[in-house]
Amino acid sequence: MYYNLLSQVKNSIQARKHSLVLPFSKMDFEVAKILVKGKYLKDAQKKVINRKNFIEIKLNYHEEKSVINDFRIFSRPSRHLYVNYKELHPVKNGYGLAILSTSKGIFDNREAKKNKVGGEYLFEIW
Repeated sequence: MYYNLLSQVKNSIQARKHSLVLPFSKMDFEVAKILVKGKYLKDAQKKVINRKNFIEIKLNYHEEKSVINDFRIFSRPSRHLYVNYKELHPVKNGYGLAILSTSKGIFDNREAKKNKVGGEYLFEIW
């Protein structure tokens, strides 16, 4: 799930790695693509190794510092948080990003507000 993806990305950044490989899931891949679009990651691609699917993620650094400082998970398997698009606010005064799982796919908070769609509030990253 996405919380495993986030923790492995954060641990890889702390270890100063430039890339990592994770098992493939559609949700993780969509979350990774949104983080690439938000410039938190350099690249995310689907790779096939020995007939198994993996996600190869290239981490993004800016002047030897990580672009990702921290994240906060809101929805877990034991607790789900749902929000309306009217309840969406900027994260860290616009410097962060919130990820939502909606009926139309996985969106960040800006796209969800623009498309007027709410959903499950997964996590915030800054």
